[in-house]
Amino acid sequence: MFDLIPFENRNSNLFRWLDRFDDDFFKTTENSFSPCRVDIQDLGDRFLLEAELPGFKKEEIKIDLDKDCLTLSAQHTQQQEDKGNYIRRERRTTGLSRSFDVSSIDTDHIGATFENGVLTLTLPKKSAQKPQARRITIE
Repeated sequence: MFDLIPFENRNSNLFRWLDRFDDDFFKTTENSFSPCRVDIQDLGDRFLLEAELPGFKKEEIKIDLDKDCLTLSAQHTQQQEDKGNYIRRERRTTGLSRSFDVSSIDTDHIGATFENGVLTLTLPKKSAQKPQARRITIE
């Protein structure tokens, strides 16, 4: 039975907690956990956003667009069954959400695919509109 207990909980005592206190309290944003890891590439005429969503199904992922804000959200609900005699239960309902500024994106042509736990968004850039030449009259 003790082999099923996660390693970090085997020697759970006050001194171990104090040793890990500075790791938990003084985390920087660089090494803290992100709910959804994302890579964004600039491919010239478009951006390619790849988001890791392991364990989620395509039907559990939502992509919402509100003006210049694109929000990725995923909600996974595991059915809670009381069958069985659990020693430890860590898998529960999980959800995550990330938002991105898409003010420079042609939002009418965003494409999305989901394969092997990776959501891929193709975000075409807005074409740079050049001002038209015109003559200004003097009043």
